[in-house]
Amino acid sequence: MHTILIIDGEEKAAEYLKQELTREGYIVEVATNGRAGLERALQEKWDIILLEIILSELNGMEVLRRVKKAAPVMPVIIVTTRNETSDIISGLDNGANDYVTKPYNTDELFARIRASLRNRMLIELMIDSTMNLTDDRLIVAGLSLNRKTREVVRDCRPIELTMKEFDLLVYLIENKPNVVSREQIIQQVWGYDFVGDTNIVDVYIRYLRKKVDYSFKTSLIQTIRGVGYSIQEETSSS
Repeated sequence: MHTILIIDGEEKAAEYLKQELTREGYIVEVATNGRAGLERALQEKWDIILLEIILSELNGMEVLRRVKKAAPVMPVIIVTTRNETSDIISGLDNGANDYVTKPYNTDELFARIRASLRNRMLIELMIDSTMNLTDDRLIVAGLSLNRKTREVVRDCRPIELTMKEFDLLVYLIENKPNVVSREQIIQQVWGYDFVGDTNIVDVYIRYLRKKVDYSFKTSLIQTIRGVGYSIQEETSSS
């Protein structure tokens, strides 16, 4: 059976959700503040964490950052009353696999949980299939990327990327010089369960270009109008 950790300061709501998930066959535990939640999250290997942003003792975003630093593959779904676009972007940038606002439809939340669990299984299969690889680096046009440490350097200059920007860059490099569509990027970087506009890809491409292309002689990220994006090594910046 799958294990779920709920981190939510609203005890009644958390207990109700625990009961509903238990009926679905999950093993569920609840932590009611950020510090206790982080401690429980790091003590055991959970199949998924449901995290409220508004928490006492340690806020949910900090819990998310620390969990993802310690266990990058562990799925975390933010389930919160915070519904501002800036909160959603911050949550996803810091590694959340999904973002659900309260009040939510229970059936929809359960579907998102199942989708995140499927994605985790696929990721673990991919990790298992590449365990014998000794080099975690990707190198292109003076840019070096380490998938294990998540460090990016170009022309001896370190580049700081958010988690989503890093994942997007990895996907583009791994597929170079092929062109990948917005839909492919959404599926592989945001996940098959992502619900939203594909224009978010364009937004993150702009963020990425500002960090890895601007001020360098060679532009790596190319737009193929009407098709998608690709990494090309021999195009000069204008």
